[in-house]
Amino acid sequence: MMDWNKLLSTRRYGQDHDDPVIASRSPFHKDQDRIVFSSAFRRLQDKTQVHTLAESDYVRTRLTHSMEVASVGRSLGANAGQVIIDRHLKGSEYSPADFGHIVSAACLAHDIGNPPFGHFGEEIIRHWFKNGHGAAERAEGLSEDEARDLEMFEGNAQGFRILTKLQNWRNAGGLRLTYATLGTFMKYPRTSIVSAPSPGDSGGKKFGVMQSEREAFQEIADELGLLQRGEEDYWCRHPLAYLVEAADDICYSVVDIEDGYKLGRLAYGETEDLMIRILGSPPKRYAEVDDPSERISYLRAKCIGRLIGEVSDIFKECEGDILAGNFKGDLLHHSRRAKLFDEIYALCQREIYRHPERIQAELSGSEILTTLLDAFYDANLDWEKLNRDGTPMNPRSSVLMTLFPDGNESPRGRYDWLLGITDFVSGMTDSFAVRQFREIRGIV
Repeated sequence: MMDWNKLLSTRRYGQDHDDPVIASRSPFHKDQDRIVFSSAFRRLQDKTQVHTLAESDYVRTRLTHSMEVASVGRSLGANAGQVIIDRHLKGSEYSPADFGHIVSAACLAHDIGNPPFGHFGEEIIRHWFKNGHGAAERAEGLSEDEARDLEMFEGNAQGFRILTKLQNWRNAGGLRLTYATLGTFMKYPRTSIVSAPSPGDSGGKKFGVMQSEREAFQEIADELGLLQRGEEDYWCRHPLAYLVEAADDICYSVVDIEDGYKLGRLAYGETEDLMIRILGSPPKRYAEVDDPSERISYLRAKCIGRLIGEVSDIFKECEGDILAGNFKGDLLHHSRRAKLFDEIYALCQREIYRHPERIQAELSGSEILTTLLDAFYDANLDWEKLNRDGTPMNPRSSVLMTLFPDGNESPRGRYDWLLGITDFVSGMTDSFAVRQFREIRGIV
């Protein structure tokens, strides 16, 4: 059984001293500020969410999506916090707002490791490592788990790498967030090499820890008292991570159909019907709203409020199972409307995610990312040969290596410099990736 007194650790990863306590600004509130002011978070303003940025200036980017998820997460966290305090922490100095800040901070960062061009960008990077030109040569010298990290590239694991290593205090704690926030951020607390994820465990569906950060997460798990599943590098989620997942799911379920309507891909009647079915009946003042677009926005707000209440009730009911590591599935799909959310997802797949304009954008993104990965790999391979046996570098490779942080420092192992490529490419905004592609191809 996990212990809330440990799960709420205010210690900071990578920092050897405690922060001064300020009553008006908790350590978890500081975590939010550190994430918001990071360059990795700022780059989300120019990264695809669902719809490409050129389609409309209305629809959500990764940045606006992350802010909306954080808003929902703050409410879910505060609601859960009151339950937890009443059950386990009476007389403590924790407030419901502290839980809201933890969940909100983790929500702000939940997509911080995603590459350009949305989830399709993840698929391209995975394919390039596993099946792209020269894949067999790239894997030479890598251990099995190192190869799997790259062949199964995950934005979630890249996000953990950003938060704990790449931002601010480079290789010395990253953003130096609290252990509680880092644990809550980790939706998938396992490495890529886990042989058989536990059936029904949402935290095992993907991996969230690369071998390069395995020791870091072990330290975090030990500090928080996360339960380990078996003998592998696979842990139970921090209980508040379920709220991060729920906040993301709520926004996807409701916001994607609103964006689909705004772009003309879903009819008004179809969108209205789905939202009213989430609510159960039209809101009392719904008839007072005349404009169709404003009616959909009004319904979206009401749906989010309704789902926050329902998920909060589910968490309250299941908190004991979550603490024991026995909870199965995700919170939203324990809702009595679970089949409706599956229907919404299928509709979005059919009418939004597979729309011809989006497919065309994905084709362009594939060409751009593959070109960048090929070019930076060739440059790093030349650099490796120079350091190994003195083979002179291609002049083009010499120029490309100047783009990398620490690119021309002392020799690094292949796994490390391959991670350097994914750090660089996945950290690009959509626009910067396009610009780099044009410059590499000599397109003016």
